Formats: sequence, C-alpha cells, structure tokens
Amino acid sequence: DMRPPLKRTMARSPMHYYLLGGAIGLISLAPVVLNAANDDLYVAQPVTPSGEFTGGIEGPACDAKGHLYAVNFARQGTIGIVSPGKKGDVFLALPADSVGNGIRFDQMGRMYIADYVNHNVWRVDVNSQKPTLFAHNSKMSQPNDLAIAANGTLYASDPNWGQSSGQIWRVETDGSAILLETNMGTTNGIEVSPDETTLYVNESVQRNIWVYDLSPTGEISNKRLLLQFPDFGMDGMRCDIEGNLLVTRHGKSTVAKVS
Repeated sequence: DMRPPLKRTMARSPMHYYLLGGAIGLISLAPVVLNAANDDLYVAQPVTPSGEFTGGIEGPACDAKGHLYAVNFARQGTIGIVSPGKKGDVFLALPADSVGNGIRFDQMGRMYIADYVNHNVWRVDVNSQKPTLFAHNSKMSQPNDLAIAANGTLYASDPNWGQSSGQIWRVETDGSAILLETNMGTTNGIEVSPDETTLYVNESVQRNIWVYDLSPTGEISNKRLLLQFPDFGMDGMRCDIEGNLLVTRHGKSTVAKVS
C-alpha cells in the first residue's frame, strides 16, 4: 500500500504473504526473475509465537519499514506491531469498546482501521500513534476489510453475518462514506487492481468473487461473477503487482492465486 505508482520494472518482484485469521497481507521483496512454469508453492512458517494475538487476529498490513500490523494483540481492541525481528507488541489501543478488523496504509504512511463494532473507520498518524475518527456511518453493519486507491480513497466490505448479506462502501478522503452496493451476500475480502480499473469483492458464505469496473472517480459498474468456489469460505484478498488475485480459502488452509 505504500508503494509509489507501479512501474513495469517492478513486475517480477515476489511477495511475502502474511495470513492472519483468514485475512491476507503482502509486502514486496527485492526483484527476482522467476520461472512461472516451475514455481514451487510457498511454504508457510510461523512469524509470531502462538497465543500472542487473540482469536480475533485479522487485518495484516505492512508499513514502508517492513513492520507488520494486525488487530487484537494480547487483548481485543488493540493493534499489534511485529518488527522485522519478529518481536510483537501493542502498537495502540482503540478508544472505548471499538475493535478493529481490516488495516490499510495510504501513501503518506497513515494507517486506516475498520472498526466493526462501532461502524467506524479510524485513521492513525503513525508518529503520534493516536487514532482519530475518520469515517462513521450508522447504516454500516460492520465494516470489515479495506482496500485503498493511490489517491487515498478507501473501499470497505460490510457484511451482516446474521442475515448472510452485505454491502460495499466508498470512503472519500474527507471521511464521507458513500454506499456503492447493497443486497449482496456476506461481503468480506475486497481489493483494487494495480491499474485501479477494477474492484474485486468476495462473499464468504456464498463463495462468490465479483468483479466491477472501477471509474477514476470511484464509481463501480458492470458487475460480473469472476468465479465461485464449490466448497469452503473466503476471507481477505490482495492483488500482487502483476494483477493476480490472492484469495484466502477460509477453512481450507490454502491461498488461491487467480489470474
């Protein structure tokens, strides 16, 4: 999320994938030429000791220095930070009873946190580590995952798990929340393509991945089904810099790479 506009010379950079509570985060590594026909599967390795985060661990995101952030370190309502040396700690605590889910960074290094309890999106200046209320809309069920465009516009999935339904919101850079789509299934993973012409949204219970055309002003259109999995759920999604979509298969313990 902290990368400058994409350049063709970056197209072969591999990625580290961080999988937390079914969500997925990426951080780019040094460029290496890969043989796509003979790529080995990634091998998952533990990054933190078991039990440091609660069972509500979610929202992996990396800053420009390689620190990994995720929600609910040690207790609910916190944001945890894991240094490149793999030491975890509490980065901040959200106010009152707020609990975070998805995390994203903008190109100025500011952190955004979806608060599913209080229908909020918080913004954090990383230097002050103080969360300020950025967006709120009482019509949100529980803002879940976040995607972000280069200009700082956010897109939020908004599932209602009890009704197996969901919505999609756009959050402008001034904090105003605009409802883009309703009457969907349980919207969860959400992502903007690297060229910012496409928005991907999945429905966990229905196992659908939908794709929309995304306009320069953040409008969505031409909704169509990208694919449907026959089993298991889905959670977080991220695009790599070549435009492939990485999809966590919740309950199956795999990540699908979708061209």
